Amino acid sequence: MTAVFKHELSNYFHSLTTYIFGAFLLAFVGIGAMIYNIQQAVANFEYVLGFVSLVFVVIVPVLTMRVIAEERKQKTDQLLYSLPITTTQVVTGKYLALLVIYLIPLCIVAIYPLIFAKYGEVYLITSYGSIAAFFIMGAALIAMGTFISSLTENQGFAAGIGIAVMLLNYYSVSLAEHVSATAFGSAAALCVLGLVLGAVIRFMTKNENLTYAVTLGLLVTVGIVYFTDSTVFEGLLPKLMTQLSLFERFYKFVNGVFDLTAIIYYLTVIAFFLFLSVQSLEKRRYN
Repeated sequence: MTAVFKHELSNYFHSLTTYIFGAFLLAFVGIGAMIYNIQQAVANFEYVLGFVSLVFVVIVPVLTMRVIAEERKQKTDQLLYSLPITTTQVVTGKYLALLVIYLIPLCIVAIYPLIFAKYGEVYLITSYGSIAAFFIMGAALIAMGTFISSLTENQGFAAGIGIAVMLLNYYSVSLAEHVSATAFGSAAALCVLGLVLGAVIRFMTKNENLTYAVTLGLLVTVGIVYFTDSTVFEGLLPKLMTQLSLFERFYKFVNGVFDLTAIIYYLTVIAFFLFLSVQSLEKRRYN
């Protein structure tokens, strides 16, 4: 794992993508700080991070698009399979290298509250709590991007799908409220999500029996609950999207609330998508 980590880190420092990622992140933090902390004289640095979170939708997929897709395109993934290391170690080494690249500009961002504190009253505990949550949320998005990169050898396609998925996650709550908060609307949306989950399982496992069992099980469960007590689904979709949204949970930190359940959720998302990345590589390895 250490060899993979060092190799990936060396490649990133020789890649223009890394510097573009850092430049965009620092540029938007600077713009946010100018708008909120300087022009509007707001002491809350965490508002800047809330402003910057939308930028993740673009810069994270650009950073992660090549992490595994490039290996598949150049067929160097077959070399990795021949090394005396496990697929888990390969994915972990690549992921940790991405986290280091992400952490470097954040270390610069961490200086901002100290600078502003010299010229006014800044809530340092809230600011640094938000920066920590910002890092963990970014780590979860990077894990998601890593998994998407493992599904294809086309870097542009990986970036496009990553942007679409993260943009959907960003706007999921407002979209859910616009679709419908009624019982029927929530039930219909859950059925669609069940079909999407079935398609993902079919793609990942190639097991039709498992796909049909999971999909039909979810659809039947939704149908039974809806016809038994439809009031259960009233307003369920917006609530569900709020719980699943990575960005909505981060806004609690922006509002000055340190939410431990959000941290646990982020760590769960990281573990889940890294696990899927390992399974995706294992599937290709044995094929």
